[in-house]
Amino acid sequence: MEKVILLNGIFKDSENKGKEYLLYLDVDRLIAPCYEAIGLKPKNNRYGGWEEREISGHSLGHYLSALSYMYLATEDEQIKERLNYAINELEYLQNIEGDGYISGFKKDCFNKVFSKDFNVTRFELGDSWVPWYSIHKIYSGLLDAYKLTNNEKALEILINLSNWAKRGLDNLTQAEFDKMLYCEHGGMCEVMGSLYEITKNKDYLNLAIKFIDKEIIYPLMIEKDELEGKHANTQIPKILGIAKLYDITKEEKYKKASEYFWNIVTSKRSYVIGGNSIDEHFGKKGSETLGVTTAETCNTYNMLKLTEYLYKWNHDSKYIDYYEKALYNHILASQDPISGMKTYFVSTKPGHFKVYCTPDKSFWCCTGSGMENPGKYNRNIYYIDENNIYVNLFISSSIKLEGKNLKINQITNFPKEEKTKIIIEETNNSKYGIKIRIPYWLKKDIKVKINGNLVEFKKEKGYISISKLWKKGDVLEINLDMNLHIYKSKEDENKICFMYGPLVLAGSFGKENFPESDIIEDHLKLNHYKAIEVPILISEDNNLLKNINKIETNNLEFELNFNNENKDFKVKLIPFYDIHHERYAIYFNSMTKNEYKNREFLNGKEKIKITIKAKENLSTGKRFSSRLTNKKIG
Repeated sequence: MEKVILLNGIFKDSENKGKEYLLYLDVDRLIAPCYEAIGLKPKNNRYGGWEEREISGHSLGHYLSALSYMYLATEDEQIKERLNYAINELEYLQNIEGDGYISGFKKDCFNKVFSKDFNVTRFELGDSWVPWYSIHKIYSGLLDAYKLTNNEKALEILINLSNWAKRGLDNLTQAEFDKMLYCEHGGMCEVMGSLYEITKNKDYLNLAIKFIDKEIIYPLMIEKDELEGKHANTQIPKILGIAKLYDITKEEKYKKASEYFWNIVTSKRSYVIGGNSIDEHFGKKGSETLGVTTAETCNTYNMLKLTEYLYKWNHDSKYIDYYEKALYNHILASQDPISGMKTYFVSTKPGHFKVYCTPDKSFWCCTGSGMENPGKYNRNIYYIDENNIYVNLFISSSIKLEGKNLKINQITNFPKEEKTKIIIEETNNSKYGIKIRIPYWLKKDIKVKINGNLVEFKKEKGYISISKLWKKGDVLEINLDMNLHIYKSKEDENKICFMYGPLVLAGSFGKENFPESDIIEDHLKLNHYKAIEVPILISEDNNLLKNINKIETNNLEFELNFNNENKDFKVKLIPFYDIHHERYAIYFNSMTKNEYKNREFLNGKEKIKITIKAKENLSTGKRFSSRLTNKKIG
């Protein structure tokens, strides 16, 4: 096994802030709904927000996963104590109930399903709100506690909970099972597959296969795109399930569907920051509609998990290019570095701002996945196979291979400095390859020095490859010269973003007409908050990079001149992950000087176009409240 720890830098700072929030939370308050679900008085009052609704308990599941990842990353004993206490509490409650059930809500809805007499909508099953989705978080948290911290008690609870589910679901025909899957059901396919890998009990593999949602998966198997109008984050965990099944069965249909889904989401339905969806739904292929309720954060959390699977299968650097973009520009940018609070949506509307959860009264889905993210920053920096170490991400870190007497440090202040250094700290005097990703955004050809001397290397699938007998103290130095480049919207090439290397640069627009607080209980409350005007960006010859000057090297600050005759305006551009508690723009409307002069605002044509476009946009997305209003089946 490899052990990766962060040494310093922006990800280490964010990890520390994430750990701070985990230690702030009260396990007794998170587990309170589990007491109430079986008629017991909890030790403390439950939290507010979603934890006061039928989805209660999902935050506890995320918390178990977050503690497990954070302990693996930091070995902080306070974190492990919290985890062990929570597992002990769940064991106590499960033993009282007696049949294996444990969750944050009563099992009445599941009893209706197991009796075959149940209603179902997209977000309601057995008269309850997404019960499999909610309970899956506890399944996943128990699984992570076992896999990451070797907590045997967590595995025992998980097996009991899984056997409870199997006994009930055995009553259903496949047609009735498929009817049940019409409702959002989280990653039940993946977690059952993972449990089979651990126990080799084929009952869990068979249950994982039953949890395949044919409506979504079968078209993907024949590379048919039917995602338009679908609730985005309902679908991604289903793909994680079939990716897990490919790992187990090696059936190509699962791999083919997983890769096709990843391709059509990342290339046809994602924003510049790597996130996807508007109003939680997928739009048309090639759409990139801007708005306040775009880029749901836990979608990207799940897309990174899917990217891990695909990269493991073929080590293509394109997967890490996406992973890096989404990690810096969405996941890192989604946690407030001051309060530690998390975003639900990330607005792409020019001039809007980020909205964060409260510490005690929100507990949205993205609050839960946001708890996990800071403990996972050490993932995928490196990948190890039998003869090679892949250096995927340029993050200050250390990797130690247990049992091989091998330790490597990566020393860098990237992206604030455009280089990294790999130092061999310990070695077993054997020959192996070090493969370093060649990022798509490099300004110059990549160069490598070993102990101060330039070396020749092979290029393979987006990596340079150096294989030799390494000695303790060997140092590799790699240049990472970043280029300033323009990203154009898939939907409208006049909507552009500026990038520096892998970083999305955002215009910093301050606090004009800013709300009293952007840390709020209701993530939709500020959707229609009064706007500000972001000027149109004008270029002389369609070379918009001429509008930008770098003003601060160490802090990655640029100045953008709008070159707009009606608005003599300049704004500071900084990495999007550094934008918090102020208005921003990551997409800018751009025109050449001639296009700007020839606009048709005066005769009303442009207003008509805008009205038509707005109506089209409304028809493609559904509000979050649709979770409670979709049609019923049965």
